[in-house]
Amino acid sequence: MPATPSIPKRLAIVGGGPAGLIAAEVARAAGLAVDLYEAKGSVGRKFLIAGKGGLNLTHSESRPGFDARYRERAVQVGHWLDDFDGDALREWVRGFGIETYIGSSGRVFPMDRKAAPLLRGWVRRLRESGVAFHVQHRWLGWSDDGSLRFDTPDGERCVVANAVVLAMGGGSWPELGSDGAWVEALIERNVDVAPLQPANCGFDIGWSTHLTQRHAGAPLKPVVAHWHDANSIEHSQQGECVITATGIEGSLIYALSADLRDAIARAGEAWLTLDLVPGRELDRLQRDLGKPRSGRSLSEHLRRQVGISGVKAALLHEVLDKDQLRDVSRVAATLKRLPLRLTAARPIAEAISSAGGVRLEALDHGLMLRNLPGVFCAGEMLDWEAPTGGYLLTACFASGLRAGHAAVRWLENEKA
Repeated sequence: MPATPSIPKRLAIVGGGPAGLIAAEVARAAGLAVDLYEAKGSVGRKFLIAGKGGLNLTHSESRPGFDARYRERAVQVGHWLDDFDGDALREWVRGFGIETYIGSSGRVFPMDRKAAPLLRGWVRRLRESGVAFHVQHRWLGWSDDGSLRFDTPDGERCVVANAVVLAMGGGSWPELGSDGAWVEALIERNVDVAPLQPANCGFDIGWSTHLTQRHAGAPLKPVVAHWHDANSIEHSQQGECVITATGIEGSLIYALSADLRDAIARAGEAWLTLDLVPGRELDRLQRDLGKPRSGRSLSEHLRRQVGISGVKAALLHEVLDKDQLRDVSRVAATLKRLPLRLTAARPIAEAISSAGGVRLEALDHGLMLRNLPGVFCAGEMLDWEAPTGGYLLTACFASGLRAGHAAVRWLENEKA
């Protein structure tokens, strides 16, 4: 008699972002039956939003500098990158007929800078390979018999799988599905989860009504930020930021946000100074500002002599009183080191990404939970963070790929 064909092991993927999608890809390629469950009505929503201003896939920075962007998790994330780094991601994208280029800042983009063509091609390829997609399925945890519980438009549904990859994102952009609702279900199973916090976020300062009404939304560029890390070591970085109604945000601030957020957690505040005139030395500023005003107002004098006007002039008035504004040396020093007191990070729902999540110590080398065999975790729901610039997306891909491969190996070693 002919042998009875074996039934393929079934892997459930929970979460339709890049980490979940690439885990599904490698698992299906290995012959597993793959079901992917997504809480929203379509997959990759945050991926699409991230590409709205140009999809920043990865960064051209070489390793180990690339790894260092993951701060305290550089070693662990570096292991993921050993399998799938920025160059590997670019090659993978090329498999869809999409070429990439390196921008002036070192960031890597598709030639058309769009996310939608890549996502459409990827989902189509996954469907054709046999991956089954189940949208509007919000994961609720486990039932008493170990099956996966989902809230669906037709009521609660329980699903049995041989293994599961959880890739549900962190706590930022909740309207796109990454709302951190999974935290409680994992804690109930004694999984060690670090509290979710905003990352790549803006900060509150508490501007005067005058500055808010006149300059909220105004860009500050270029400026150099100076700040101290947890070891009181000073750092400096040039970039651009934006004044908001409550404080400050933008790419430069996002790059510093982990240090600033942690400083506020330690001391209740963080101090940041901005050089509003990078490239102009203090001595020259003092000489230029010391020239006779010839009846001109201070605002006009600042504009003519040192090119300071608009929001930069308003910031001087924000931190110096009338007497201090008459002191040329004080004004020059403030232009080079404008002090800003940050009182709070903006809420996690406004952040580009989140920190915290499933602690990596709770996972083995393949990202399987040590106390829940057969349950793997990937993506932003893990306890790591990185600045914007392609580092976030690269690590999501790399962790999803690692979890997918590890799930395949684990199921191959399990008895039928």
